[in-house]
Amino acid sequence: MRVSTLLVVLGVLLFVLPLPGTFVVGALAVLAGVVARLLGA
Repeated sequence: MRVSTLLVVLGVLLFVLPLPGTFVVGALAVLAGVVARLLGA
């Protein structure tokens, strides 16, 4: 599995957790995964 895919999956999992702070961290992880996918990582 590609690193960018793992980042997106991890970000989605963090995004849906009902804990404080995970919404923002999850969104940032998804964004990092998308950027990595676009840059070819």
